[in-house]
This record gives sequence, structure tokens and C-alpha cells, in this order.
Amino acid sequence: MAALQSSFTGLSISSTSFFGQRFSPPLSLPLVKSKEGPCLTTAKLKRWERKECKPNSLPVLHKMHVRLGDTVKVISGHDKGKIGEITEIIKHNSKVVVKEVNLKTKHVKSRSEEEPGQIVKIEAPIHSSNVMLYSKEQKVASRVGHKTLDNGKRVRYLIKTGEIIDSAENWKKSVKEKGKTTEAVAAAS
Repeated sequence: MAALQSSFTGLSISSTSFFGQRFSPPLSLPLVKSKEGPCLTTAKLKRWERKECKPNSLPVLHKMHVRLGDTVKVISGHDKGKIGEITEIIKHNSKVVVKEVNLKTKHVKSRSEEEPGQIVKIEAPIHSSNVMLYSKEQKVASRVGHKTLDNGKRVRYLIKTGEIIDSAENWKKSVKEKGKTTEAVAAAS
């Protein structure tokens, strides 16, 4: 015990040692200003999903190479090689819903005591970069190009075949079919 006390008395903290000094931060810190331009704001939809917005808080809508009613072929993913028609477009995240492609099972609870619960297959959206326009006549997938016709109308066409996609008849037909499907769904509910 005496030996332990003598060893502690030998250790003394002086003002010149590290432990006796006070910490003094540097007085002048360099101020660094960011040279970047104004950043895009993001809207918080869900915890895991952020959506880019313009400075006026409107969402940034991405341009896509496909439109409603186009026939497309899936070029990557689980359903690679399947062909279907676009039924819905989600512009803010560049996704499309293709008929009979990317089917997911959804378990639906019963709403009333008489109605039983059920398992339903629904079409989930896929990214627009995973689909390519498809020609039914020549059975080939192709990239899309834009050209101006003689009457001044700007149309899309398939690069491989030269087939014009945009025509007034196709557009009116797809809009009518979408109206019929929404009426059928409303009647079934």
C-alpha cells in the first residue's frame, strides 16, 4: 500500500503537461461558399420516394418515347419478350402499365360479411426504358424516330420498318377503348 501511494505522489500534473492545458480552437475559420447553382427541390411523397420538383414546386415530368395505346415489347426484366398494349402512363417517374405484363397478386379483404375475400392479379407498372415499340405487321421491335410530314404534322415512326405510329384513327381508338374499360370497372364495383 505504501508503495502504491508513493507512485501516485510521483505522478503530478503540471501546467506544462498536456492534461493541464486548455483547448483553444483557432480564432479564424475559413468561410467557404458553395459555387453550385440553385438545386432542385424535392417533394416528399413517401419516406422512400422523393420526387424532383421545379423551383415553383411543380413536378418535373419526363418525356417518354411511348404513348397510350402503343403496342410494345418488353426488352428486359422478368417478363422479357412479352408483347402488350400500354393502358396507363405515369409521367412523374417514367413508368407504364402494359396489358397482361408484370402481373402481381393482391389479396383483397372482404368488404361485407356476405362477400368473401379474394386473390386478384393486377398489372404493376414497369419503367418505360424496359419497353420498346413493336410492329404487329412485321413482328419486329424498333426504336422510335420523329419526322415531319408534308402537311407539317410531326409524327413518330419505327426506325427499322419506317411504319408511322401516330395517326388520328389509332389515337381515337385507344381513347375510346380506355373509356370503355373505365366504365366497365365502374359498373363492376
